[in-house]
Amino acid sequence: MLSGGRLDAGLGPGSTEADYSVVGIPFDERWPRLDESVRAMRALWDDAAEPFVGRYYDTGGVTLEPRPAQPGGPPIWIGSWGSAAGLRRVARLGDGWLASAYNTTPEAYAAGRRLLGDELAAAGRDADAFPSALAMMWLFITDDAAEERDVVTRLATMLRRPAEDLEGTLPIGPPARCAELLARYRDVGLERIFLWPLSDEVTQLERVAHEVLPLLRRA
Repeated sequence: MLSGGRLDAGLGPGSTEADYSVVGIPFDERWPRLDESVRAMRALWDDAAEPFVGRYYDTGGVTLEPRPAQPGGPPIWIGSWGSAAGLRRVARLGDGWLASAYNTTPEAYAAGRRLLGDELAAAGRDADAFPSALAMMWLFITDDAAEERDVVTRLATMLRRPAEDLEGTLPIGPPARCAELLARYRDVGLERIFLWPLSDEVTQLERVAHEVLPLLRRA
């Protein structure tokens, strides 16, 4: 209601075991709980739907008010790094696919998109009309090589992975290199990218608008 029907919901189970430990839920329940939570939400959003009764959730006797502005509720985009099981889940439950930028490449995304298309077709759904986007696209435009290395190192520490795993996979560095990476995603058919400046957000987005996008349009 607050957004006037403009809301999309992006959902995923998370990948940190500590988050589940805090609330006393076994980490290996994350996928079946996600599956049930999507079905439970859809049941609550739709006046005509039967109550959902599962192992973890039961919407019997539960009423959600106010109702969503969009009939049947907002579109649900399911997050997946691109595994076969994850893309089957996206095709089964989702209205869109949210891929993870720091866990993929343009080539891997394209392969995942083809696999998702096969899963959608098998489920009798229109693959061409099914949207996808890249989330967690951390961004930092800099012409300073030392600053670039520092940003990548700090990000790698946060993610607990080697810095070399991130080099070249995210738009971190000079405008031309960032534009080249984004152009590769565009050329394999990616429709939408959610950029996440790592700091100094306004300045970084201004640099994207004035230094990266013009190069991307010419690429």
